[in-house]
Amino acid sequence: MRLAFMGTPDFAVPGLSELIAAGHEIAAVYTQPPRPAGRGHKLRKSPIHELAESFGLEVRTPENFKSAEDKQAFQALDLDLAVVIAYGLILPKAILESPRLGCINLHGSLLPRWRGAAPVQRAIMAGDTTTGVQLMQMERGLDTGPILLSETVEILETDTSGSLHDKLSHIGANMLPRALAALSRDGLVPTTQATDGVTYAEKITPEEARIDWRQPAAMLDCHIRGLSPFPGAWFDLTDSDGKSVRCKALMSQAHDRMSAQKPGTIIEADTRLIVACGEGAVSLKKLQRSGKSVQAVDEFLRGFPLSPGQMLA
Repeated sequence: MRLAFMGTPDFAVPGLSELIAAGHEIAAVYTQPPRPAGRGHKLRKSPIHELAESFGLEVRTPENFKSAEDKQAFQALDLDLAVVIAYGLILPKAILESPRLGCINLHGSLLPRWRGAAPVQRAIMAGDTTTGVQLMQMERGLDTGPILLSETVEILETDTSGSLHDKLSHIGANMLPRALAALSRDGLVPTTQATDGVTYAEKITPEEARIDWRQPAAMLDCHIRGLSPFPGAWFDLTDSDGKSVRCKALMSQAHDRMSAQKPGTIIEADTRLIVACGEGAVSLKKLQRSGKSVQAVDEFLRGFPLSPGQMLA
């Protein structure tokens, strides 16, 4: 097929790689424009931008599709299909209807649950035990189109949003060649999404990343793993000089140890770091102090000793 690929972050990289390997003609790759990043705020190209350039593909980076010029340039590609994975722009009707077979989107949840921007994080944060990846025929609503192909994935108690992200992106990428082959012979039957069970995966805000020790341990564990590695669930602790230090918890496990101590109180801090919650306790496995690298908890405690009874804020 003659395709346009539209995507931006790492999640989209395996999908573009699979389409190239399958021999499809990629007429153009659309991605978000380079953005300032890092301490020097230098412009950084997206992962898809870099991959596309490495294969010598044409890369286009419109800020949006409001201009007639951008719409006409897309329509002039004379496409069979556009494949969209985490592109980051809302596509207008003129774009959605331009390719012969329309536009399909690879989404990291089992719709209609977790429509929107952060489905992987929200699934773990909510304590879901299953999720999946789906190919959807795009329409003007937010992730409302009919489903073309699905794969269900178990969410493990050891999964973080990072590990689940990688699983879903590779499973989804492997679906693409099969789906496109079936589409070319009208072999996929669209299934309308259910009207009940709709939830929205809103973007993660900095405020909600802060750990609230008053939550039950099981909920807090999901919160920590759902925000790992980015942006990272965080709390404050006090160093030996009495200064407040920001710390991220990047891996945890709900602990069956019960405690009558106030939420946020350290119960154990030798080779393990166990903290009282509103119900039960949580064992913190990986930590990262501000400006430092990620450390396993025993290594962290050797360099930053903590004591039972100390409070985490």
